[in-house]
Amino acid sequence: MYSVSAQVNDVGLVKVPLLPAPTFALDVPAILTTLTSDPTIKLIYLCSPGNPTGALLAKSDIARILAHPTWNGVVIVDEAYIDFSPSPSDSLAEWVLEHPNLVVTQTLSKAFGLAGIRLGAAFTSPPIARLLNALKAPYNISVPTSALASAAVSPAGLEVMRKNVAALAAQRERLLEELPKIKGIGRLRGGTASNFLLYEILNTEGKPDNVTALAVYERLAELKGVVVRFRGKEHGCEGCLRITVGTEEEVTRFLAALEEAIGEVHKGFAA
Repeated sequence: MYSVSAQVNDVGLVKVPLLPAPTFALDVPAILTTLTSDPTIKLIYLCSPGNPTGALLAKSDIARILAHPTWNGVVIVDEAYIDFSPSPSDSLAEWVLEHPNLVVTQTLSKAFGLAGIRLGAAFTSPPIARLLNALKAPYNISVPTSALASAAVSPAGLEVMRKNVAALAAQRERLLEELPKIKGIGRLRGGTASNFLLYEILNTEGKPDNVTALAVYERLAELKGVVVRFRGKEHGCEGCLRITVGTEEEVTRFLAALEEAIGEVHKGFAA
């Protein structure tokens, strides 16, 4: 979506790929070289935990980018999934007090389950905050949205969110334990800091394969009423499905459906 938004607004894009799976870490030397060689770059977008990687970016890597000696731009860290990470200290929100060119964005769409109200927040320095306030439309947050958001971040609302996150974390651990037992499931290719996991789907020869992964994805969606995300065309994600963590009942249903779908696809390809 960073690319889509940039293209809609006629903004040029410079992409520096992450390092290979399973770390999906920042290629800091390549990023620093790019910034040094192209002073026209004004914004850097980083996603932590990443989507579809589910991996946290190392704070030390982001610190090196913020410490670039000559580049004068803004670093945006998208923390949409940060509430699912192992520790509250994984967030960089407090860093905005030390780095005036840092913006950390979060949302109520994920862990709070309030995607419908379309509300997020940006933590940043006063100069950037003033600029953002000057750019936004007046009355851009409706009264119902404001009321729902206030309830969500109240002590009672936060307790509900944390309880739900804990339940999802337990099911995430269950998936990590059960998925490798299914024939046709390959390696975990990302991290475990989000509410989804990135796994390889293997072909009949035991290799990660986009054709097989796409066939399993389609069979799950069309015949079993289970929707995952095919991400085989993303950088470093060959043969991968992104699997969202659900409730205990949903995970039970998913595991059974996935095992059936992989078996049926393998059987069809072997016939």
